[in-house]
Amino acid sequence: MADIATPIPQVPVVEEPVSDVGQMSQWELMRLRFVRNRLAMFGTIGLVIMYILVFTGPFLAPNDYQEQNSNYVFGPPSEFTLIGPNGQFGLFMYPMVTVLDQADFSFNFKIDKTKVLPVQFFTRGDPEALFGFIQTDIHLIGVALPQRIYILGADSIGRDLFARLLLGGQISMTVGLVGVAMSIVFGSILGTASGYWMGLADDVIQRIIEVIMSFPTIPLWAALAAALPPISDSFTALDRYFLITVVLSFVGWTGLARQLRAKVMAYRGADFCQAAVAAGASDARIILQHMLPNAASHIIVTSALAIPGMILGETALSFLGLGIVPPMVSWGALLRDSQQVSVIVQHPWILWPGAAVIITVLFFSFVGNGVRDAMDPYQI
Repeated sequence: MADIATPIPQVPVVEEPVSDVGQMSQWELMRLRFVRNRLAMFGTIGLVIMYILVFTGPFLAPNDYQEQNSNYVFGPPSEFTLIGPNGQFGLFMYPMVTVLDQADFSFNFKIDKTKVLPVQFFTRGDPEALFGFIQTDIHLIGVALPQRIYILGADSIGRDLFARLLLGGQISMTVGLVGVAMSIVFGSILGTASGYWMGLADDVIQRIIEVIMSFPTIPLWAALAAALPPISDSFTALDRYFLITVVLSFVGWTGLARQLRAKVMAYRGADFCQAAVAAGASDARIILQHMLPNAASHIIVTSALAIPGMILGETALSFLGLGIVPPMVSWGALLRDSQQVSVIVQHPWILWPGAAVIITVLFFSFVGNGVRDAMDPYQI
């Protein structure tokens, strides 16, 4: 009887999924690498939330940012409770009363916990201009007048610090973007011109850059800001805001121009550039279609990392009284009340604008570092 062959068990063939990474363009690889950077995504989400908060500030804040309460000068933050007078569940606020300290004849604030005030949502209050053009008096939260909610306390003349913090963010968080945009224009034009034409143009531009970079940054900003005309009927606070961004970008473009000059000088001798010259392409076509697109990644990275410096520059100028002036407000202007140590010790909530600056700069730094890593997607 013939031996029966034992069948050999077949191992199932598992097909490995084919990755489409090799079929992605460079920009898609950059986006993928940026999305996988947790800190960069954390910073991006944080900035989106902060921009939404500051630009909807007139609706979120319970009071107008210029409303003064002489009975609440340096008043502390309001205290809330979730238990009503009859034990019901909800959001309530303890009223604040002013007590005269007969020892030093100063007014102190004391929370009256014998009664509570119901917090109302979507209530009417001070008239505001949402997004600058939508007139409304609807606020997210509030209490029955004459009582007012002060979420983060009040400043030196009794204005709502939370409302001023949100409105000041509109200035501080946009001055960096506008200033960097101007720096990109100045740095790209002058840096490209210096590296491409070289010769006399290169010498003149580089000497100008060296002169600007030789000055200390803060004193130069302060001198330029102090030279601006005072607020009048012909020179508004909005004009001053625009010129402050010009002052900040006056120094910021020099670093980008020098770095872009080196890039353009390297591209000038590359084969694709020599081929364009041999084909009869004009200088403008070579610069706009060959050099600047190749340097775009470097420009984006430099710009992203320069925004925190612009924000800190505006904060420093406004803190010194040389930046944003009333009726406009910025985080640096809000920190003027904290110039005395005694004020900080007695009223620590005045430092909330400083915390907002730190958080914003950290978020922009996370995003800038993520953009820098993403711009080189082939790096291991």
